Amino acid sequence: MSGTNRADLARFSINQMTVKQLSLPELAEACGVSGVTHVGLWREPVQAYGVEATAKLVRDAGLTVTTLCRGGFLTAIDADVRAAALADNRRAVDEAAALGTDTLVLVCGGLPAGSRDLRGARERIADALAELGPYAKAHGVRLAIEALHPMYAADRCVVSTLAQALDLAERFPADQVGVTVDTYHIWWDDTAPEQIARAGAGGRIHTFQLADWTTPLPEGVLNGRGQIGDGAIDMREWLGYVTAAGYTGPIEVELFNERLWARDGGAVLTETAALFLEHVLR
Repeated sequence: MSGTNRADLARFSINQMTVKQLSLPELAEACGVSGVTHVGLWREPVQAYGVEATAKLVRDAGLTVTTLCRGGFLTAIDADVRAAALADNRRAVDEAAALGTDTLVLVCGGLPAGSRDLRGARERIADALAELGPYAKAHGVRLAIEALHPMYAADRCVVSTLAQALDLAERFPADQVGVTVDTYHIWWDDTAPEQIARAGAGGRIHTFQLADWTTPLPEGVLNGRGQIGDGAIDMREWLGYVTAAGYTGPIEVELFNERLWARDGGAVLTETAALFLEHVLR
């Protein structure tokens, strides 16, 4: 990247979903070309390539894995489904440890079919965390609850605000359970800055992720995350909030965006790193 060296991007992490068109070897190569040293990985492509093979690939490329996405989906009522979810989350912890990351991001799950009980769903998440937290700690991994925008409450995540995420996390030690701060999901919430301060005071900001909010959202909304600088979110302001709360770790850019996925992945990575510098750090 012209005019940029690795020191400029010391905190930048490219989440694999942003450039999901790249295979893992292609991602590692593109990071080397762009001067990027941090990546956030997703379980499905890691499993397809092989967990140990991925760990060796990123290690040989000089990359640090900042997070693994995703665990969670812990709201099931059916006992067999619930047991399967817990087993899968334990596997996710094992995978995170093998990849050398200390953070497993949790998307906690939506309402079970036929249910309208948000409070009950959140309590089942807490029950699951009571089992998973100690297991994660024993493997050197922290669980990071991600609050998702309320539009996802029914089908993906009944945890819609940082306050709700912290209410769950604070039932457990901070080295077991904390939160993900993701601009895309919380930028609209005028209580979020206060909750970021609360999370920082408790040592519970386990990862910080960026995506912009652009309108109109596409049909289905899942793949509506905007490129940094394209939307309504003041990224420097949000960096200020987490910095004031004591967070000094990597900053992931995680974009679900069909337009970006249709382009050359290496070019998207280079562009994203440049926009990170322009709209976040400078």
